[in-house]
Amino acid sequence: MLIARTRTLQGTDIVSSANTVSGLMYQKQNDVVNYFGLRKMNDSLINENAHLRAMLSVSHSYDTLKDIIVRKAIDKTDSTHVVHYAEYVYRTARVINNSISAANNYITINRGYDEGISKNMAVISGSGIVGRIVHVSAHFASILSVLSVKQQVSARLKDGTIGYITWDGERPDVMIMKDVPQQIKVKTGDSVYSTSYSFFPPEIMIGTVFKTETIRKNNLQLLYLKPSTNFRDLQYVYVVENKLDPERKQLEDSVKTRP
Repeated sequence: MLIARTRTLQGTDIVSSANTVSGLMYQKQNDVVNYFGLRKMNDSLINENAHLRAMLSVSHSYDTLKDIIVRKAIDKTDSTHVVHYAEYVYRTARVINNSISAANNYITINRGYDEGISKNMAVISGSGIVGRIVHVSAHFASILSVLSVKQQVSARLKDGTIGYITWDGERPDVMIMKDVPQQIKVKTGDSVYSTSYSFFPPEIMIGTVFKTETIRKNNLQLLYLKPSTNFRDLQYVYVVENKLDPERKQLEDSVKTRP
């Protein structure tokens, strides 16, 4: 265990091997569930593909729309789709393990670095945000879910107000947005979206407001949101690669080091 926690090459190999073994175990378990629930899972995949088509159709300029590449695997029950949209690349993956009751919840998917997945990529569903890639092996990856007390997401209200969304730490269907000025008019049913300040692509649905509360001691609002992603029944996700992110980080790091 001590070796595995070090930053040595040997420690990295042990962690990678452990992730692979865990992934294979979840894969076998999930294959059984997948066999008996193919119709439901295929319906989910079709709905998400329809959402992707809708995303692509909103573009009114050919300059912002790049090529679409679809690669189908031999196994008809599973396939890899790679969609290039502006600076983002979307790769589909199947969820083979998912937790929703821990303080920090993780999701395992059946894609790894052999399929172009790497650490810190954003993950979304057909209906909203999901989390961030934190561990990767050759054929599997682990996602830190937004249902995590150590993760927050930059969010935008319909009037343009920017804030942060966090999980309430207990229920998988409740997220909160703190410190919203009282003069901001928020109604039940209002949608909340991601911003370009987060690691998610902008304008990805986060959830809808179902309750507002005014905190008397600071006169600020607390918003309660229902996540747009159903984490209780998450089957397919999109792993999002931002092609311009390395350039942006390099620029920002260079600015920090300047006198």
